[in-house]
Amino acid sequence: MTSIYIHIPFCAAKCNYCAFNSKVSGDDERAAYVDALTTEIKNCAAPEKISTIYFGGGTPTILNLAQLEKIFHAVEGSFFVEDDAEITVEANPGTVDENFLRGLKKIGFNRLSLGVQSFNDELLKILGRIHDSRGALETIHFAKNFFDNVSIDLMYGLPNQTLEDVRRAVKISAAQKIQHISIYGLEIEPKTNFGRLHAEKKLNLPDEISCEKMYDHITKNLPKLGYRRYEISNFARDGFESRHNLGYWTGAKYFGFGAGAHGYDGKFRASNIADVATYIKKIRAGENVSSVEEIITRSAAIEEFCFLGLRTAEGLNAQKFFNKFGENILDVYGKVIDKNIKLGLLENSGGRIFLTERGMKFGNVVFADFLL
Repeated sequence: MTSIYIHIPFCAAKCNYCAFNSKVSGDDERAAYVDALTTEIKNCAAPEKISTIYFGGGTPTILNLAQLEKIFHAVEGSFFVEDDAEITVEANPGTVDENFLRGLKKIGFNRLSLGVQSFNDELLKILGRIHDSRGALETIHFAKNFFDNVSIDLMYGLPNQTLEDVRRAVKISAAQKIQHISIYGLEIEPKTNFGRLHAEKKLNLPDEISCEKMYDHITKNLPKLGYRRYEISNFARDGFESRHNLGYWTGAKYFGFGAGAHGYDGKFRASNIADVATYIKKIRAGENVSSVEEIITRSAAIEEFCFLGLRTAEGLNAQKFFNKFGENILDVYGKVIDKNIKLGLLENSGGRIFLTERGMKFGNVVFADFLL
């Protein structure tokens, strides 16, 4: 499969934890960006069959419907989009209403990913979100009228967050009967408001034991509520796994369009200029905005195959490893695999090497062992 990622680097407000390439913008800048973005897409036209398209950000729905449709049409006019392609747009409650959601469906989007993060109004204020819990629930309700595939993001390990709050969030999320839930532990990034507050010791974060209990509650209870864990951070009802993200984790090719977007063709990983003004200027001048970030060596390809595969419930397929690299995975990683099996972090069964439930929790420890 081949995928397309489209980056929209604009938000209504910058969240306190966010280190993504995003900014607050005005109408003129957004219009200029859409023009540049559609030009980049058209310049990269290719006879590629596209299986998934993902509009991410930032907040793509900060753009108006006409702008989103313009970008969508640029993709359709430049690539062969498969009839059953998964086409996702990220949205934040507070940027969409019922009419906007209806418009997204009409354009051609068939999957909606909502940045809910929490159902606790105090926590949402601490995070710097522009919506409240009532707005989130209302958006989910309207979304289900137009989309058969709705996903939400939830966060844990937040300042002032308690285990009871996580329990409530899991219960409320499952009650919405949506198809997909992604969970993320808070990471403190240096160049964010939270990074500054943490450095000044002004951030009341839950301790490690409390965060572990939050994680355990989520990972044990979402499956009981009908959400299969198919990747370390992602849970879905059967048949609603994110095909776009599965493409990343299985090493599929993808194009990246927009400021700061990344692309991968199996041999090279490229990235676009992140600064929005420079990106627009160079596109207008007919200059290249992309550069090779990494040449994927054989050893790097092997490591990446393992890191990404182990993130999924499917794990590493020994036959696929042999088909791709011409070696038996046990000849390359036998000692590493045996070590982690003894530690209770890996299992080897039916030609698959995969993380145990404990291994999912300590995935980074396992991944480090697969460095060549």
